[in-house]
Amino acid sequence: MKDIIILVADQNMRDCIEGLIPKLPHALKITPFTYDIFVHANRDPGCRTQSPAFLISFQNKYRFGLVIFDKEGCGQESLSREELEANVELSLFNTGWKDRAKTIVIDPELENWIWVRSSQLAEIINWENIDSLYQWLADEIYLTNESSKPDRPKEAFEAALYISKKRRSSSIYKQIASRVSFKNCTDQSFLKFIQCMKDWFQDKK
Repeated sequence: MKDIIILVADQNMRDCIEGLIPKLPHALKITPFTYDIFVHANRDPGCRTQSPAFLISFQNKYRFGLVIFDKEGCGQESLSREELEANVELSLFNTGWKDRAKTIVIDPELENWIWVRSSQLAEIINWENIDSLYQWLADEIYLTNESSKPDRPKEAFEAALYISKKRRSSSIYKQIASRVSFKNCTDQSFLKFIQCMKDWFQDKK
């Protein structure tokens, strides 16, 4: 039996998680764990409505299950992140996972995880330095009200890549996740992801 099955909405999300996981045992002081990541064919709406059916046959093959998708594009954007998570978690509970499965809804979308003020982020996307990148965000009104993250994170990220002439690909997400420190990330869905890893794989030594 493997430790965890992770169902995500797209390849960018898969690569991001693939980049994060190797860092977690050392960063969080948890035990290393085995995992598989699957991408749902119907993306965010599929994760929201079909993940219990997708995961039902894996209950005896994995200790834990995790579903991750974006709020933006999931089909029920009028609900809060917490409501969406609770709805899917209830369905997972009722199909047999009980309390062994959790749901992470990223509000509004995955790019909110990668906007961390880090020199590595600027380097990966071919920007001069992180200060000039964040000044550009402010100048272009992507960053407002002294927020640490753009209001439209995906749009801002794609625009930054266009300006820096960095070709957009899912591998960028893996590079950022594997190299950029997440200790200053304040996104609530990311913090829930981290807490799940701590709860499930806490080092017993």
